[in-house]
Amino acid sequence: MLATAHTVVLQGSLGHLVEVQVDISPGVVGATIVGRPDASLLESRDRVRMAITHSAAPWPATRRVTILLAPADLPKRGTHFDLAIALGIKAADGTLPQGALAGTVFIGELSLSGALRPVPAVLPMVMAAADRGIRRVFVPEPQAPEAAMVPGMEVYGVRSLAQVIAQLCGDEVPVAEPVAAVGGASLLSWRGEDRTDDIDMADLLGVADARFALEVAAAGGHHVMLSGPKGSGKTSLAERLPTILPDLTREEALELTAVHSLAGNFEMTGLFARPPFYAPHHDVSKTSLLGGGSGRVRPGELSKAHCGVLFLDEFPLFRADVIEALRQPLESGEIRVVRGDESAVFPARGMVVLASNPCPCGDYHPIARQNRCTCSEVARREYRRKITGPIADRIDIVRHVLPAGPADGGPFALREGSADIRARVTAARQVQSRRFEGRGWRLNSQVPGHLLREEWPLAATLQRRLDDEVYAGRLSRRGAIRVHRLAWSVADVLGLEAPDGVAFESALQLRTAAPLVLGALGRAG
Repeated sequence: MLATAHTVVLQGSLGHLVEVQVDISPGVVGATIVGRPDASLLESRDRVRMAITHSAAPWPATRRVTILLAPADLPKRGTHFDLAIALGIKAADGTLPQGALAGTVFIGELSLSGALRPVPAVLPMVMAAADRGIRRVFVPEPQAPEAAMVPGMEVYGVRSLAQVIAQLCGDEVPVAEPVAAVGGASLLSWRGEDRTDDIDMADLLGVADARFALEVAAAGGHHVMLSGPKGSGKTSLAERLPTILPDLTREEALELTAVHSLAGNFEMTGLFARPPFYAPHHDVSKTSLLGGGSGRVRPGELSKAHCGVLFLDEFPLFRADVIEALRQPLESGEIRVVRGDESAVFPARGMVVLASNPCPCGDYHPIARQNRCTCSEVARREYRRKITGPIADRIDIVRHVLPAGPADGGPFALREGSADIRARVTAARQVQSRRFEGRGWRLNSQVPGHLLREEWPLAATLQRRLDDEVYAGRLSRRGAIRVHRLAWSVADVLGLEAPDGVAFESALQLRTAAPLVLGALGRAG
């Protein structure tokens, strides 16, 4: 007899609906799994056999069991196929009524006792099932809240195979032991990232130039490079950037939560509400930053910062292969990882903030009266070499941060808080949402270059000014597109209908690290 159950296989962030076709027929006794299974899937034959036996359901011991995972040319890996395989077998031997498995996806790993265990990436699997018209899903009980994040999905959180069979047959559901949650407990009562919980832009003294640059970056989703002597406030600025970002939209929250589910985060209790902040150490590997790994391909730190901020402090100290690998995701907003015949695509539309000292010792200050730098000019040039060329050309905003002076800490100094700035950023993003309604992007930084000139052009005089910068060699064509995008972001922050001369000049200054004329922008210096 033939029966079919359904589950999902993931290739990066792309989900495929899989038919688990089970045939029980006369022949050589045994169980065979075909359809490009990996080692963990081949082991599921023994897990499923023991789970069925210990669930008081007979295993077809005198028959041949053939299990096809279709489409057969798609690589399959993971232990979440167990539940669908077990139910397909029980439907094929007549234990489950015909049609009981229709329109349902089954996700879960089985223990030998028949208990269900949590598996990674439940949310993206349920999202993929919903996209293909599935409206009912069975998952391990601890992951029912995660599956329920998908609108319109009827979610059953179950503890054991016996409970699933009883529900599908309409019988009384037996009692089962609670499913053990997966996830580790921290050995520390305080972790390093906790320091960002109670910070605010009002904490910063001076740096008005850099503060406005971050406001424009937050409004348009632009990448930023901060340079300056040690202690000038680069890290403090980057850590406070998430505090001026608006709350995530429902769509953004689903995307980000799905990425973290793919990464194996079992501790999620709901959708992300706030943009994330990640600051990996400069010794991070390319795989950890961009994604990959042996076996199941997982997203890296750049994708986990999707819709948020990735801070790369001491950027010249990162390995050369890591720096070069950033070229494509900085430009496209996604990461494509290829491993043999498997390809995985992860989103990476977060803001990247690079920070660097001007030299290895961090004391070089070209305009200071007392320059305490002990580095040679050759050492300084070699240190800065990694942040020039193609990577720098993909960064929208470049700022040189100077330490706060004596006047910056006075009683009348500007101390605008994150809440006020966030309100302006939110308003600017709402303008962009209306402008790009129905498009495949949300922010100015994501607009394709050719559409900028066609649908959101600069005034003729401003376009000629921009072209002159390109012809003079002061801007590349890529840089000109970024100035164009920045001009719209500045205009949105200032509440303008379209970029004017002040917005354009400010965008050019942000791009080229020239000092901003804050008075012309209506901001205190």
